[in-house]
Amino acid sequence: MMNNKVEILIVDDEAGIREVLSRKLSSAGFQCLTAWDGTRAMKLLKSRQADLVLLDVNMPGKSGSTVLKDIKAKYPDIAVIMVTAVTDVQSVIRLMNDGAYDYVIKPVELNTLFFSINRALEKRRLILENREYQLDLERRVAEQTNRVRQSFLNAITSLANALDAKDKYTHGHSQRVTETAVAIAMEMGMPPYAIEKIELAGLLHDIGKIGLSEAILNKPGKLSEEELLLVRLHPEIGERILKPLIEDEEILELIRHHHECYDGSGYPDGLSGAPPAGVKGKPASAGVKSLSLGAMALTLADAFDAMTSNRPYRKSMSVEAACAELERCKGKQFCPDVVDAFIRLLN
Repeated sequence: MMNNKVEILIVDDEAGIREVLSRKLSSAGFQCLTAWDGTRAMKLLKSRQADLVLLDVNMPGKSGSTVLKDIKAKYPDIAVIMVTAVTDVQSVIRLMNDGAYDYVIKPVELNTLFFSINRALEKRRLILENREYQLDLERRVAEQTNRVRQSFLNAITSLANALDAKDKYTHGHSQRVTETAVAIAMEMGMPPYAIEKIELAGLLHDIGKIGLSEAILNKPGKLSEEELLLVRLHPEIGERILKPLIEDEEILELIRHHHECYDGSGYPDGLSGAPPAGVKGKPASAGVKSLSLGAMALTLADAFDAMTSNRPYRKSMSVEAACAELERCKGKQFCPDVVDAFIRLLN
């Protein structure tokens, strides 16, 4: 019934009581420590954390109730049984509320004490096992969440690769745009959760083009008005494709808005990232939706990679020429702060 690994600290200012309890509990298989006051008890617990403390309520110096609070504050896993000569119900209730597992009345009756000790140790065991179960459950949930997330990322990568395979001229475009947009977001001090959303949106920003024919994607000449309209639908199509897969509205909005412009001249919604005239540092207009910083970072990253990549209708621009174009369109197509952050990265 008793576990010889269980360690009990007996705290009582009466040497006779300490000696009798220690002898009886040791003979029952417990390992016993003794302390004559609360200060000595706390010193012992600092070096050897007992499983259970038998704590006298009335002691010189620190009272047992004070020591109880100290133990529960520093060593909450230790079971504490109060030993008291007081039978006042309110006093007992206070001790239990302060964290005591049980109490026994002096003079101590050994059968009652053993019953109380076993009950307290069993309660402690259940609490510790339940905590371990909860921690293990949290670990398993976290592992499963990571597996699901990794599967999701793998699916996203496959979709992006499928798009790249359709258009030999933009192979690797989604990955490069993602890396650039994430670098800009980090340079601008955006929080990690926002950067993660930009990363996912960057990989999938052009997924709406998966429905376009290769004849349009690889056309060597200028697109017709009809073809241009089809191409300009890809942010909305991408949002529709991904809506059943992605619950996060911010990621979907990043994908939908990666061709919007700072001055409101982009598509599909004509949103602006610029503050109203004469008002610095404020969103577009009260009650009017404006572009997020993440969307504006994605817009610049997409445009820069397009300018510095070979396309069927033109050769790539140099980095210097592309940067000059970003500067020329600063405050129009591109957010000035985003352009400045990107130029700092290049420098």
